[in-house]
Amino acid sequence: MPRPPKAKKNVKSEKLIEVARYIEAHSDEKLTLAQLGAIAGFSPSRLQRSFKALFGVSPKHFQGEVRMRKFKLSLKGGESITDAIYSSGFGSISRVYGEATRNIGMSPKTYRAGAQGEIIHYACRETKLGQMIMAATEKGVCSVQFGNTQATLVTLLSTEFPKATLIHSKAQDAPELDAWIAALDNYLSLDAPKPEVPLDLKGTAFQIKVWKFLLSIKEGDVMSYGEVAQHIGNANAVRAVGTACAKNRIGVLIPCHRVLRSDGTLGGYRWGLARKKCLLAMENKLVK
Repeated sequence: MPRPPKAKKNVKSEKLIEVARYIEAHSDEKLTLAQLGAIAGFSPSRLQRSFKALFGVSPKHFQGEVRMRKFKLSLKGGESITDAIYSSGFGSISRVYGEATRNIGMSPKTYRAGAQGEIIHYACRETKLGQMIMAATEKGVCSVQFGNTQATLVTLLSTEFPKATLIHSKAQDAPELDAWIAALDNYLSLDAPKPEVPLDLKGTAFQIKVWKFLLSIKEGDVMSYGEVAQHIGNANAVRAVGTACAKNRIGVLIPCHRVLRSDGTLGGYRWGLARKKCLLAMENKLVK
């Protein structure tokens, strides 16, 4: 008996994937819900609901993300800013500047240059979770990552912004960063309070919405991916919530480790399940 519903669900997903591929192929065009719904055989309203449930964003937002991805690739490929704006389908300079700054955290001109002129201070420290790197722009902490070696972590930091000025902080120019990494290390190693620091979030609107909600999950508490989806007003976007957690660059400070599978098992974690398990055990101990 369960077979027919499952098959029907797969057909529905396949149709929505077909719509997504159409959007990717025609991202520079003006697309309507009626036009996209006809591809899947859905009404405009049903397409809007179903697409958002599967992908976590509306068709319009999905098209915007595709355009932004093409825009960034065009800049990296050497196109002028104006040419990149129109070839990616944005249609106006003013529109892309607001969109680009929200999604890539800097002006298009700076991003095109590989973040040339962007200054990112970073500091490394050995913690109970292994090597940790913390990096910050003038807006706040933009990365907290864990790994086996400092060299690997610095390489990760420089991958997206190859022409940024990466400064290994020794407190001369970034005393706050040194204080922040010391405070976070004390939290991990000495059961000190978790530091409250400014954050520089770089991601899609949906990802940032998830990350900001994660900040509200109290120490010692956990939620399932489904519960997070419900709390942000998109109960069907469970898979998209999981992807947003996996894309989180700011470990511990944005507590994606507090999100588990619905059956209570750990699920995934960008920096390894052993670290996730350690963090949860530490927080359970602190709140008791």
